[in-house]
Amino acid sequence: MKLATWNINSLNVRLPQVLDWLGDHPVDVLCLQELKIPDDKFPLDAFSELGYQAQWAGQKTYNGVAIVSRLPATQVQRNIPDFDDHQQRILAVTLPSAIGDVRVISAYCPNGQSVGSEKYEYKLKWFNALRLWLANEMQRYPHLAILGDYNVAPKDEDVHDPVKWEGEVLVSDAERAAFNALLDLGLADAFRQFTQEEKSFSWWDYRQFSFRRNAGVRIDHVLLSQSLKPHCTACIIDKTPRANERPSDHAPVIATLNIDVSIPPN
Repeated sequence: MKLATWNINSLNVRLPQVLDWLGDHPVDVLCLQELKIPDDKFPLDAFSELGYQAQWAGQKTYNGVAIVSRLPATQVQRNIPDFDDHQQRILAVTLPSAIGDVRVISAYCPNGQSVGSEKYEYKLKWFNALRLWLANEMQRYPHLAILGDYNVAPKDEDVHDPVKWEGEVLVSDAERAAFNALLDLGLADAFRQFTQEEKSFSWWDYRQFSFRRNAGVRIDHVLLSQSLKPHCTACIIDKTPRANERPSDHAPVIATLNIDVSIPPN
């Protein structure tokens, strides 16, 4: 089972890139963030032609998440229950596998804008609601993976210049504490289960030739429950799409699990 996540920063703009990437990397599950399209504009037929099914929670202009999968999805959940929020940031589905149902969540966590702002306070409240909901989800679904753009660089090694970024949004103490609270539930950062190259990042600003200089941060993550962690054999960041013409500012992250999946015949 190969699971991937990619903030594509407008599916309308980058659909051809996503389809090309899936052609080259036929993962079983692709979690997308920042669709920036309403529900009725989701290009289901384009994914169906590649043999994928899809579930999505769209929103015009902003936000939006999807899960594109070769496997049939059940028990679909949009947004965090009991958290009053019109922003489409969470989508959860249950997928079959040889070890039983796997709960997969696509998450687009708030950016926070700037430390101390209203959007920053919303981000912290959102993370707390996410933690409370995940605690229950993990009881119901021991095999759980939550993938997405977390808008948090967990440690200084995940930032190209920790001194320059110190105290800023994405790396503030409160944001890192919120991320660590998710790990404390029993989730594992798949990328850090393996030896990685130094300065491995998943997001680079469009400005100041940031990608060319590798002046990035690692804010896109695959978190796995303890029952899935031993099955993970690799986790990589694919920087190649970031060099595309009109790219997303994020790169895909791919986790490989040694779990057989049953793909129903067409």
